[in-house]
Order: sequence, then C-alpha cells, then structure tokens
Amino acid sequence: MKAFADIIEIGTPLLKRLGLSAISTARELCPGVKVLADTKTVDGGQFEADMVFGAGAAFMTVLSCASSATHDAVGRRAAVFGATVIVDTITETGKAELLPLNAVFPESFGYVAVHSPTDARLAGNTSTSHIDAVKKMHDRGFLVSLAGGIGPDTLEAVIAVEPEILVVGSAITESASPKEIARWIRDRLPNPGRGWPWDRR
Repeated sequence: MKAFADIIEIGTPLLKRLGLSAISTARELCPGVKVLADTKTVDGGQFEADMVFGAGAAFMTVLSCASSATHDAVGRRAAVFGATVIVDTITETGKAELLPLNAVFPESFGYVAVHSPTDARLAGNTSTSHIDAVKKMHDRGFLVSLAGGIGPDTLEAVIAVEPEILVVGSAITESASPKEIARWIRDRLPNPGRGWPWDRR
C-alpha cells in the first residue's frame, strides 16, 4: 500500500493482537509513510501516547467521550513528539451532535473522526449519516477523518463532502486484489495529499 497511502492505520484489533510491534513493523516496511495507531484511548492518556508515539506512530486516536484530563494528557505528549491526535466520535454515532457545541481540544488534536462502526454495518445498518456529518464538522471548523464502509460503492458521495482523511479498510484488506483497489481509489481522488493539519490556513 505504500505507493498509494499517505497514512497506514494500525487498527485496534491488530494493535491488540500484535502490540507496539505492529507500529514498528509498519515503519520498517514503509519508512516514508506515516502511521496511525487506532488506540481509541479513553484513559491512561499519557502512558498510551508515550507508548505509541515512542514506537513511531505519527497519529493516535482518543475517544471524544474521554475526560478533558485525558485529552489534555494526550495532547501534551503529542506536542512533545511532534505528533497529531484524532478525536474519535464512534461512541456518539447516530446522535444529532457528534460533539458538544462548546467542544475545545488541545492544539495537537488535528482531526475529528466520523465513521460508521463496523459492528453496526455487519448487523445491517447501511446508514450514510457519517458521510452527511462531514459538512457539519467542516462548518464547525474541524478537519475530518471519515471511515466506515468506504469503497467503490460510496466513493462518489465521499469525494463530494471532501473529508481531509479518507480511511479505507475492508474494501482493500478483503479484496482479492488489494493493490488494484487502492490504486483505483487513489486515482479518483481529486486532490490527494491535501488536508494535513500543519497545512491549515
């Protein structure tokens, strides 16, 4: 995937199965590609941040429902490592507001993650409300990482709302030709490589 991906995600199940070695291995295999550790941190922010950033991850996720103390702890360590935090709204999926209207995050928090949870999709939930929510997050001034059911069938709708990060999982990993699917998606992105938090005006 290193020819097509700007970021390689070490998903939560893979991180639990293989631990920090999954991050270091991805860095060894793809030294020029940034790694995201999908930790979904809810507590122990400093410890988890030190572990994954110390292993070479450039990004990690922390749940939006975690305490402000956890957000602050992760934010401080991200700043030390020069890393970026993605605040994950998975626990708020389906609600009218994914984040409180007065939500404020540390400066090192670069994105809001909006997505359709895997279990909900496997149970038959075909809602595209996560795609519709991107505009609302943009209107509030957040950069967005969009995930969940992203692939050839939804790509046109996804491109229309212009998320800064497009997370593609099973469409690639469960494909008989993962390289070709990745290439197909990348070739259709109107402006690949845009949306890094440090490019924000």
